[in-house]
Amino acid sequence: MRKTIFLFIVGILFGGMAKAGGFQVGLQGQRQTGMGLLGTAYLKGPSSVFYNPGAMSFQENRFSTSIGMSPIVSTVSFQYEEPSLYEAKTDNPVSLPFSFYGSGKITEKLSAGVGIYTPYGSSTVWGDDWRGRHVIQDISLMSIYVQPTLSYQISERFGFGVGFVYAYGQVELNKGFPLQNSEGEEGSINLDGNTSSFGFNAGFYAQPVDRMEIGVTYRSEVLMEVENGDAAFSVPTSLKESFPPENKFDAELPLPASVNLGASYRFTDKFKLGVDVNYVFWSSYESLDFDFEENTESLEDLSQPKNYENGFIYRIGGEYFVNEMWTFRAGFYYDSPVANDEYYAPETPDAVKLGYTGGLSFAPNENLSIDASILFVQGLERTADYKPENFGGTYKYNAIVPGLGINYHF
Repeated sequence: MRKTIFLFIVGILFGGMAKAGGFQVGLQGQRQTGMGLLGTAYLKGPSSVFYNPGAMSFQENRFSTSIGMSPIVSTVSFQYEEPSLYEAKTDNPVSLPFSFYGSGKITEKLSAGVGIYTPYGSSTVWGDDWRGRHVIQDISLMSIYVQPTLSYQISERFGFGVGFVYAYGQVELNKGFPLQNSEGEEGSINLDGNTSSFGFNAGFYAQPVDRMEIGVTYRSEVLMEVENGDAAFSVPTSLKESFPPENKFDAELPLPASVNLGASYRFTDKFKLGVDVNYVFWSSYESLDFDFEENTESLEDLSQPKNYENGFIYRIGGEYFVNEMWTFRAGFYYDSPVANDEYYAPETPDAVKLGYTGGLSFAPNENLSIDASILFVQGLERTADYKPENFGGTYKYNAIVPGLGINYHF
């Protein structure tokens, strides 16, 4: 009985941690956000550090910098399996992904840059009393990447770049425990951990003919290894010996690699259109393994299968140059689901996501640009189960993401 309880608790608890890790933010520049978040082959300033390091050496200015923030206002709704009429909604806090980029020319062909950005992160709050509280009550995930980058212009039409990535991640999760004390109060579990890791971002950029740009990039997997994370169990007195109130754990979570292809074409002096295809290697997330510092008969180390699938993201976007002061943008993307139907948890519900974007730039002078963007994400309904808890239903996700940034160059 106690071992069954343990599998229930730990399998759900850490499964939630990994699912949240799968939420890719991708808000790395207001100009790119306004065009469907594409940028692999769309030369747009210092944010090339993230989108394509090979393009950074083609910047026209001696030095460029950009900074921006994109608050995420999101809601997830849940409908319990029929014939129940039970419904629930999240009360998520506003997440604040940010980005900073700076790049400059060392020589005519060699450029250097740095980026500080948040590629993964989410905050989901279902509350203490909803029916899925034994799966998840709330979770907060944050990651920050620091990426110094070099880019070399091989010729007038070709460039290559590579960046070294230092990644820091932090996660905190709370959930209810399905046992009660004599007063009817349920137990609880708190997971808190942080870690750091390394990776790289490499890209090739080309202008094969006038008005056309193409690009390909590879972003490596970053393996986040949590060591000595805090696992606090609050349980009825009869189970305290089986679940130490203050324990430590080690675990691994892969932030997946991706290959990104892009092309763009300037049809007129005022209108430019681009497309991107992102292929994300979520299949590297095969299982989740946990090693507890203190084991008991009921608290054993665990290996849990996940079996995610690789996923595609298709993007299209463009911009219209009105005059030297005003530029307008619009875009769209389709993001395919990757989670396994048998291990579908409500931390960051995964489904087909449709993204609709718009944006504009205002340039009061030749050195300064103020950029704004708006992103609306519609998650299509998905009905799935979480097998370890036999908990399932229909989920629907929506988010609105306004963004504001400043670009300066000289």
